[in-house]
Amino acid sequence: MGEEGTEGTVHLLCLAASSGVPLFCRSSRGGAPARQQLPFSVIGSLNGVHMFGQNLEVQLSSARTEDTTVVLLVGLEELTNISNIERLKKELRASYGLIDSLLGDSELIGDLTQCVDCVVPPEGSLLQEALSGFAEAAGTNFASLVVSGRVVVATESWWRLGTPEAVLLPWLVGSLPPQAARDYPVYLPHGSPTVPHRLLTLTLLPGLELCLVCGPRPPLSQLDPQLLERWWQPMLDPLRACLPLGPRALPAGFPLHTDILGLLLLHLELKRCLFTVEPSGDKDPSPEQRRCVLRSFYTLVTAVHFPPEPGQQEDKAEDAAQQPQVPKACYLVSGTEEPGTGWRLVALQSGPRRLLLLLSAQSPVHGLRGLATRTLHALTPLL
Repeated sequence: MGEEGTEGTVHLLCLAASSGVPLFCRSSRGGAPARQQLPFSVIGSLNGVHMFGQNLEVQLSSARTEDTTVVLLVGLEELTNISNIERLKKELRASYGLIDSLLGDSELIGDLTQCVDCVVPPEGSLLQEALSGFAEAAGTNFASLVVSGRVVVATESWWRLGTPEAVLLPWLVGSLPPQAARDYPVYLPHGSPTVPHRLLTLTLLPGLELCLVCGPRPPLSQLDPQLLERWWQPMLDPLRACLPLGPRALPAGFPLHTDILGLLLLHLELKRCLFTVEPSGDKDPSPEQRRCVLRSFYTLVTAVHFPPEPGQQEDKAEDAAQQPQVPKACYLVSGTEEPGTGWRLVALQSGPRRLLLLLSAQSPVHGLRGLATRTLHALTPLL
């Protein structure tokens, strides 16, 4: 696979490792699918670089010029030992919507954090009880409610899915066009990379879907209207309350400081996160800019300041003297040349939780850590 950025366009190219035959190329410009495709000469060059390194037992991970970045990735064995390329090309088309969504300007952040994007429903316990009962009646342990690609509630078995599939399954559901019901074959990268499972989805309300992962049974026809009505008709009001949660993630009326323009809360042990850039009103910068800023800040603090996994900063006492000091908080200020412009960014680490806040320029620098601490304390019961 290769990824190249040219004049604002991102290309994702998948090549057969053995023959160099292009399997697919998806392009995105400005966060939207683009018609521009890579010329065959570039595809041939990418494959030549890959093959040259392979012959020398060297894996080339990236190459850069002033305005271009090329990335080579190694796929699964099933994508390198190909017996019928045309059949594989046809089968890969089912992934195009998901790939385009990952390349585009998504409202989700699980692709970066490898944590499941979640929302907090007002009546989560009622929905959890209904979901568990419905899953048992349908004959599966793996069930969830998904709104706009974010998990509302899920069964224990669903939460125990490995990180790739736990992130990708709701993302896939959010990337698909609206449909009343689906019976969709999926390979689970961690749990079952070679044998497909079935992803069954049922639309309860527009934008809110019931998702099941199962084997050959139950058939989709077994999930009849009577079964749905039994479990979900009494839940109509709690279900309706979930619909606005997509962009906000938090229930209406949840107290947040008015300076907060966006937040990202991660639980690094549970591998779940809450992410919103629309906690209040229509202030500048735009939601797209806020997402970009928070994503960049997350990358910075994860790479430079905080360890990638929880517990690494909590070493044994006898080893503490030999370990470098790990910060508990950091902040970044932008636009200080002109008072009242730019924004403030603060990150706080506490146990398995990490909170990142995007704040307006009016927020005083000396109060950033206190504001982040109070916000984290208020959010802790939610995640």
